[in-house]
Amino acid sequence: MAADYTTGVPDQHTTAGPGHRPTRTAAGSSGAFVGRDESAFTRATTPDYFGWLEHVRSAAGCSHPIRLAGEVATIDRATGQLLAVTRTEDMPGGQIYKPCGNRRHAVCPSCARTYQRDAYQLVKAGLAGGKGVPATVARHPGVFGTFTAPSFGPVHTQRTDRAGRPIPCRPRRQPQPCPHGVPMRCHRTHADDDPALGQPLCLDCYDHDGQVVWNHSAPELWRRTTIAITRHIHARARALGLPWVEQVTASGKVRRVPPVKLSFGKVAEMQRRGVAHYHAVIRLDGVDPHDPDAIVPPPAGLGVDDLAAAVEHAAAVVGFTTRPHPAQPAGWRITWGDPGKGLDVRPVNADGDVTDGKVAGYLAKYATKSTEATGHVSRRLDGDTIDLYANEQGTHPERLIDACWTLGGHRDWQQLRRWAHMLGFGGHFLTKSRRYSVTFRILRGARIIWRRIEAGHEYADQPEETTLIVGLLSYAGSGWRTTGDALLANTAAAMARERDEIAREEMTAAA
Repeated sequence: MAADYTTGVPDQHTTAGPGHRPTRTAAGSSGAFVGRDESAFTRATTPDYFGWLEHVRSAAGCSHPIRLAGEVATIDRATGQLLAVTRTEDMPGGQIYKPCGNRRHAVCPSCARTYQRDAYQLVKAGLAGGKGVPATVARHPGVFGTFTAPSFGPVHTQRTDRAGRPIPCRPRRQPQPCPHGVPMRCHRTHADDDPALGQPLCLDCYDHDGQVVWNHSAPELWRRTTIAITRHIHARARALGLPWVEQVTASGKVRRVPPVKLSFGKVAEMQRRGVAHYHAVIRLDGVDPHDPDAIVPPPAGLGVDDLAAAVEHAAAVVGFTTRPHPAQPAGWRITWGDPGKGLDVRPVNADGDVTDGKVAGYLAKYATKSTEATGHVSRRLDGDTIDLYANEQGTHPERLIDACWTLGGHRDWQQLRRWAHMLGFGGHFLTKSRRYSVTFRILRGARIIWRRIEAGHEYADQPEETTLIVGLLSYAGSGWRTTGDALLANTAAAMARERDEIAREEMTAAA
């Protein structure tokens, strides 16, 4: 079996990104079509059209595929003998196409869809088992929690009454104007697509500095929260009289450890007001005295109510003060939202409203989002581009970016400038504890093997690797070489995806 370290296999969809223009290079250096028409007709009438289509199939739906040029060597793993060398200039198109792998739907819908499906499998495996996770985890106590930030000023929002009917945003009979003379009321019932949602009632009153600092500090707040939850659970186990476990380490030493561990998977979501909040699945596991990595049920006596109480306690008490800044000499106090508003905890079960499938789908959906909800989408900013997006007297997102750049001018807060395009948030949008579930790497490796089997490679299911494929490749560019290439590749990918969906529906109906 061949071990391939040169290319990955993506999902497929979409067209070339907005504003994309093909890169022109000298003939022979990367196989570019110098002086040729960029139409789809030109590509479709070339003699090797179908060979080219098969060659780019792995990246056919990507908006901005990575193009690589160089050589691919096949080596006998046992003897080290060089068996073959393939040059990219001899391949259709003269280059190897690799999907960009971007998780953001606004950047590349195709790669984001692949990431979303992997995220769904990762989260669900941690709740229901599979993908190497034992099915017994479905019986472990688990909760689904939403952790939100405090208020930094009143914003337009959607509200409902006790019956779930929509009601006006902020009705006031005799509103008191803010110090800037803006009436702090809104009698509108906002629709889902209302651009006013998340916008401050008064931009000058809103604490933009405090919000970007909170975004920047949210990963540290979450880390402290998981520590507090673990300590509360350990204290509960001690109160119940549960015995500590004598565990043998890899070095052969014996140590006494608590009988329960915490595992979690979480996703960060950017709200319309431009502040991050977390959706998290938290699971209780036991401890195997002989295998520290084993996932076993927690001891009897600890249940979902104990876990929910630990989460609620941690969210209420955890907080810290940031380092000082000239704009805030005492530092900013970082906590979750007000009690009763900053946290929502629900048990995960197979028969209730919060099932493993719903939770996995919910978290996977937000794993591909970024700052689009705020109306701001940009890449990393620098001194040359900051003025295009930052304005201390501008819109809400512009003021948040300006706050990042201004506060980040201090040497102890320079990371705020690095993450100004993310409104200060520099954490990962999807993270998990080590023992919670399978990894993205394993899921991607399984997909590569499946694609090899689908392509009819006779070595794909062999247990041992007999050859090693090494790519001596260099970066040749990003994006499709011509608009015609983008059109044909994405059309073929869309047709293949449609056939797969029809086949899946027919198989489901037959079952």
